[in-house]
Amino acid sequence: MTELRLRAAAPADLDSVLAFWKTAAEGTSISDDRDGVERLVARDPEALILAERDGELVGTVIAGFDGWRCHLYRLAVHPERRRQGIGSALLAAADERFVRLGGRRADAMVLVRNEAGQHAWRAAGYAPQEQWRRWVKPLAD
Repeated sequence: MTELRLRAAAPADLDSVLAFWKTAAEGTSISDDRDGVERLVARDPEALILAERDGELVGTVIAGFDGWRCHLYRLAVHPERRRQGIGSALLAAADERFVRLGGRRADAMVLVRNEAGQHAWRAAGYAPQEQWRRWVKPLAD
């Protein structure tokens, strides 16, 4: 098995990332489209981290930092490449980014029904905060 390569996404990667999420990510969000991801990469070019092996996209994570809190989204590993350390490598890269930026705590959005994802997050040292609920309001139709 060849070495895993981690790098920040470039604008040219966005279509392949969106296609990858349809295979590897659980659920979708209102901003999971070309415009939303393009704005993310334009605003914070290091936030979307890609994992590649043999030139193939095998994993992603969004490691967003707003200057106050560290947020993780879209940790996704290709279903045929899971349990090979790809998710752990992506989370380690996100942790390094957050520490470099002065972050002190990271949080992750994990779907309640995503049991495999919950197991992976627990294995990485994360725990649910049962006292919190996420409140959302779409800003556009």
